[in-house]
Amino acid sequence: MAQRVADSERGARRIRAPRFAMALPAWIWFVFFFTLPILWIVYYSFGYKPDIFHPIATDKLSFDTYHEAFSSTFLHVFSQTLQISILGTALCFLIGFPFAYWLATRVAPRWRGLLLGLVVVPFFVNFLVRTIGWFILLSPNGPVSSLLQRSGIRSEPLHLLETRGAVQLGVVYNYLALMILPLFVTLDRLDPAMREASKDLGASRWKTFRQVTLPLSAPGIVAGLLLVFIPLTGDYITALVLGGAKGNMAGVMVASQFTIAQNWALGAAQAVILIAMIMGTVAVFAVIALAIRTIARANRKITLPPIVEETA
Repeated sequence: MAQRVADSERGARRIRAPRFAMALPAWIWFVFFFTLPILWIVYYSFGYKPDIFHPIATDKLSFDTYHEAFSSTFLHVFSQTLQISILGTALCFLIGFPFAYWLATRVAPRWRGLLLGLVVVPFFVNFLVRTIGWFILLSPNGPVSSLLQRSGIRSEPLHLLETRGAVQLGVVYNYLALMILPLFVTLDRLDPAMREASKDLGASRWKTFRQVTLPLSAPGIVAGLLLVFIPLTGDYITALVLGGAKGNMAGVMVASQFTIAQNWALGAAQAVILIAMIMGTVAVFAVIALAIRTIARANRKITLPPIVEETA
């Protein structure tokens, strides 16, 4: 009997799948639908546009398209894109964190699902439809402009479309839910006893928030910042619908090279530069965050005095 059990255990060990088997479908999806397209874009960025009838040729590879991509106009648009992205991400955090904290700590559990659903459901509406909704609201003949004129606040129509402010408003609205969701999940999992213990030990509310709540919610903050900043930087629908020439972003220029100019090599080079800009910005802010974390930990370090043994 014991021999039979041992044989069955050895057979089970022989047919046991490796540990990475469950993650294999995700890795296949990642390689075929993310890594390979990016590598193909990088390959196209070294090509050129042969004539007006063909968008790309790769028989002669060179860096000429990168020299063309680093034009003054393109660099200005890149700088404007970076400013809109950083400011939009910061605004999403400043708006999303208080709401997520209130929802996780102050709202009764029976109402949290309803309020969270009110945040999530608009996000499931088509991205273009939501942006066109803001186009209607901000148009000179829209309801907001008409209301301001009827109330006497303004004497002329509201001119917010095709401005950088309209793009900034649109990206904050479109990506705010991506900031609130990870923050709420992290804050909802925090043990309330830790905040109570901090208060019992004499810490003020601000000190408790700064030294307990904020460090423990760091994973949700990092996830929210990445989920907002990365797609926001590559967004072109919001800038195309609301911004016009004054609110142009790099994503619009990249898309126009593929769809209008039919210069795939230049569009691919601009896309690679945009990806590098996103990765570089994330790396810079990661270094800054690690430096702040190291300084904060050093300031919180407590040095105990040496123990002096009493001699008889």
